[in-house]
Amino acid sequence: MPEQPDKPDPRTPSPPYGYSRECHYGREEQIHIVAKFHAHKIRPSRIAYRVGIDIAFIEALIAGEVEPRRFPQLVAGYRRQRYQSRMRDTTRQSGNARYEMQQVIEREFQQEVDL
Repeated sequence: MPEQPDKPDPRTPSPPYGYSRECHYGREEQIHIVAKFHAHKIRPSRIAYRVGIDIAFIEALIAGEVEPRRFPQLVAGYRRQRYQSRMRDTTRQSGNARYEMQQVIEREFQQEVDL
């Protein structure tokens, strides 16, 4: 009989076959994809459904069990890209609406950085 770990794994297994796509990406690409989606605040179950990456791997990355130093750096980089993109998008607005939107974006970015 296989040895059981001390604590059961609290993560949910991957969605059943047919519910998600089959993943055609290598491990390195999967890490980058998960970092980008996580930076855009997309839930792990949604990432697994949309891209086909194993949800246990996604949750392990987010929890820091896999790639504990590198993954947070990737997420921070993608968050900066998202911040810059959102700030560029405010150029379509003018006046007070533009200022208020920039303040909201700045506040959200600072909250994400402080996590």
